[in-house]
Amino acid sequence: MISFKLNGQTVQGEDGQYILQVAQKCGVDIPTLCNHKALEPAGMCRLCTVEVFDGRRSRYVTSCNYPIWEGMEVRTDSEAVHQGRKLIVELLLARCPEVPLLQKLAKQYGIEKTRFKQSDDTCILCGLCTRMCERIGTSAISLTGRGVEMEVNTPYGLTTDACIACGACASVCPTGHITLERVNTRQTKLTGKPIPSEYDMGLKGRKPVYVPYAQAVPNTPAIDRSTCVHFKTGGCKVCVEFCGVDAIDHSMQDETIEVNVGSIILAPGFEPFDPSKFDSYNYANLPNVITAMEMERMLSASGPTGGHLVRLSDHKEPKKIAWFQCVGSRDMNKCDNSYCSSVCCMYAIKEAVIAKEHAGKNKELDCAIFFMDMRTHGKDFERFYDSAKEKHGVRFIRSRVHSITPVGSSDDLEVRYITESGELATETFDLIVLSVGMEISPEVVQIAQKMGIELSEGRFCRTGSFNPVATSKEGVYVCGAFQGPKDIPQSVVDSSAAATAAGEILSTARNTMTKVRELVPETNVVNERPRIGVFVCRCGVNIAGVVDVPSVAEYAKTLPYVEFVSDNLYSCSQDTQETISQIIKQKNLSRVVVAACTPKTHEPLFQETLISAGLNKYLFEMANIRNHDSWVHRNNPDLATQKAKDLVRMAVAKVALTQPLKEAELDIHQTALVIGGGLSGMASARSLARQGYETHIVEKSDRLGGQALNLYRTAKGEDVQKHLAEMAAEIQKDPKIHVHLNSTLTQVDGFVGSFKTTISAQGSTETLEHGVAVIATGGSPYKPTEYGYGTDPRIVTALDLDRRIMDHDPALKQLNSAVFIQCVGSREPERPYCSRVCCTHSVDNAIHLKETNPEMNVFVLYRDMRTYGERELLYKKARSLGVIFIRFAREDKPTVKVENGRLLVTVTDHILGRPIELEADLLTLATAILPNRDETLANFFKVPLNADGFFVERHAKLGPSEFATDGVFLCGLAHYPKPIDEAIAQGQAAASRAVTLLARKKIYTSGTIAEVDQRMCSQCGVCVSICPYSAPSWTEKGPFAGKAQVNPVLCKGCGLCVASCRSGAIHLKGFDNDQIFAQIFSLSEAV
Repeated sequence: MISFKLNGQTVQGEDGQYILQVAQKCGVDIPTLCNHKALEPAGMCRLCTVEVFDGRRSRYVTSCNYPIWEGMEVRTDSEAVHQGRKLIVELLLARCPEVPLLQKLAKQYGIEKTRFKQSDDTCILCGLCTRMCERIGTSAISLTGRGVEMEVNTPYGLTTDACIACGACASVCPTGHITLERVNTRQTKLTGKPIPSEYDMGLKGRKPVYVPYAQAVPNTPAIDRSTCVHFKTGGCKVCVEFCGVDAIDHSMQDETIEVNVGSIILAPGFEPFDPSKFDSYNYANLPNVITAMEMERMLSASGPTGGHLVRLSDHKEPKKIAWFQCVGSRDMNKCDNSYCSSVCCMYAIKEAVIAKEHAGKNKELDCAIFFMDMRTHGKDFERFYDSAKEKHGVRFIRSRVHSITPVGSSDDLEVRYITESGELATETFDLIVLSVGMEISPEVVQIAQKMGIELSEGRFCRTGSFNPVATSKEGVYVCGAFQGPKDIPQSVVDSSAAATAAGEILSTARNTMTKVRELVPETNVVNERPRIGVFVCRCGVNIAGVVDVPSVAEYAKTLPYVEFVSDNLYSCSQDTQETISQIIKQKNLSRVVVAACTPKTHEPLFQETLISAGLNKYLFEMANIRNHDSWVHRNNPDLATQKAKDLVRMAVAKVALTQPLKEAELDIHQTALVIGGGLSGMASARSLARQGYETHIVEKSDRLGGQALNLYRTAKGEDVQKHLAEMAAEIQKDPKIHVHLNSTLTQVDGFVGSFKTTISAQGSTETLEHGVAVIATGGSPYKPTEYGYGTDPRIVTALDLDRRIMDHDPALKQLNSAVFIQCVGSREPERPYCSRVCCTHSVDNAIHLKETNPEMNVFVLYRDMRTYGERELLYKKARSLGVIFIRFAREDKPTVKVENGRLLVTVTDHILGRPIELEADLLTLATAILPNRDETLANFFKVPLNADGFFVERHAKLGPSEFATDGVFLCGLAHYPKPIDEAIAQGQAAASRAVTLLARKKIYTSGTIAEVDQRMCSQCGVCVSICPYSAPSWTEKGPFAGKAQVNPVLCKGCGLCVASCRSGAIHLKGFDNDQIFAQIFSLSEAV
């Protein structure tokens, strides 16, 4: 090592290092405009000049290329050095007066106006670009000319194919003199374009070395070989110079890894349809015609426009946006995708509503959705559809637009379409969004072919209704969009179902490869002075786009007991979690505050980080500066920043008083209870039994099967009764499954892992002990009062018709005319939901009647035909067989009357625009599916019902098969109407979620629970009566008999009993009075 003095301090550097390198390492700032870590220094700008004293005299040298030597003395801030740099800056400013970087430097050196003659150049001749081009391996540009005529140029000033348009020269230019535009017009014969970011749908560029997206797992960069300059020229490798851990190896090759497994789950997903093949929409040429996926990124706060909705052509805010549905779906003319993609209608409505919200109340944004059928068939989707129309003013236009025409030079777009009344209409829009569908990629098709997996007509994985996640290859399962077009909730259900199907054949090997997690011993911080670490999250631009995060972080450093503060791009990412854990250990932190998003979703994640660092998980507090701040104050960043400081201050005040909490360990009774013996319940019980768990099925009727007993065949043509009988027989024979028919629940006690349920059956009672419960109580058909049902035997429900088909009723062959009426009891003000199965059911029965008697006239009267997914192929088949579909509106429903023995149905034809009369030999009503509203059961297990009477899941998207109540799960019609394949998949999914508990053997209670100081209890009983979870009860024995006590397993920490206690005897651990008051008093500082 070489020792020398730097500004009077003795420092050390390695032989061969330059002064600038050592100075930067020591934190000494030396300005430079021509230095780059990956390039040999050249001293071109002279701005890094320093004073070197050799014991006899001083010399002025450029520090970037002057090697260090033993005993030298270096001054970087002497008056002479300062004056020399000032002169250099003044000369550079005279040459390039309009360069912001030089203007900023001039201000720092007190230069208000240059004394020298000015020119209008922007190049300071630093040579960075030419040296980088040489490093790249092309040397396409160089410094040419002499004296004042020196410039950066190509040989002879001509464009050259030596320039590969990589843009490296532009990336290092400190003044912006070289731009990609200049490269394209003056340097290269090629066309240089930004590398499109796949994550941002090509709306912005990325580099050849890139992280796919901010929260990628693993969060490590990748090198794109197709665009990396090294793989093109053999030069560059600049990235290697910057990697401090030597992680980059350009010589790495692909490896083939062989893995021995017992089962395989295919979840390759889908790719969005590419609309550029639609010439009529001109997507490839019109910048203001975008896809819905591009719209998603534009609406996202972390997207290319930061969530600011603008047109791509001129970056102006649009005043009028249109969405075109079914682009790449339900189309055999312009693409080979005759299926419905299932998700497009809902995401278009969602985007329109969010676009309206982005525009704000003070801006008029007209949103119109052009559609064929509005398929909002999911849970609460119909309500969202109605809200978009009525509350948000989104227009819905039933028309399929043929083409888009640009309007002159304005970048506006003209749309011509036919209205429902048959008139030609023209509208102009600022922006058009194409709602593109799903496709299976050719690569996935190849994988299926290699594995011998059968595919459907739409190139999706072929599965059966009774084995919805099993492929044609034994041991290979499927989930997600590869099984068929579906949304997030159904994908999550399928993934859990696939996991349990795979688990069934691997159950005997359970725990054979389990690794015991080694926990870091918990650090005792009791009675120690708090040492608080504060981590402020940017959340991409969700927070940082509004809140001044660095300012909040700096403020946090001033708060009492705070020992460490940092701000992170994404605090929840895996690499940041590991960093936080390391910092806790290194800084000996005893408490942690994370200022980020909501603790509802992210608190458990950060608590696990504390555990990995050896801290009690409850020595933690979150400040929600996203949901409570940046999202609601996006138009007032200054106040949002101040509020973020207030929230952090409150969190720090509370966490300083937090004490470690303990969690009790409980054994799990490894038995399951399934309530309901329909298809979904049976699927759940069968899966649990196959994985080795004893299971009880409680069914209120005298046989298994539920509503499936009334069904003829599935949409895929399978015989329902045959499969149902086989399934029921397997259930009855399985020694691990105990079936209780004609039974009902009369009492439920206990909690997750240890329930005691009393059932009543024909006068006798029995108590079942179980660790988990699955609610599969099913639904029932609506009994119509409209359309003359019950007054004429020719008027039947869809289930009545199924029964006649199953009974091989010969009269069906003699029918001359059959009419189906859809949405009977569904999508009405009293029942504002779609029953999901009715359209497919009616179309399937219409096909059956038509195939039974091809001469029969079959009519289907509908509001929206919701044959989603590949069920659309049935709709197509029905039309090809001659089934006639007539649409009606809710305000103009069909009428039914019997006249002279003739059954007459009158409906307004949507094409003719006038009423037509149909004579029917059979009228089938597609009736709604009603929930078996069971408030008693809901109270037993402390689970909620929605306004319609269906049970409410933990999370609409991410927890569709489980409740917020631990140990209780959900499936089938009790959740929402669904067809057989989806009901069975959800039964399997509920079993999968239940097994995650049963397989543990032990669980832990929460530490955040209520506790009673029985000395202060007045025995008023308010806490016992008010708790929704039945956690408080009376102490039966001992010195405090008759006083209240809290069951720590049942307590959810809601605090209702604490707030209601009249004597102050109850406190909530983690939310003691002193902690809450500390927050309040710290907030009062802002007031």
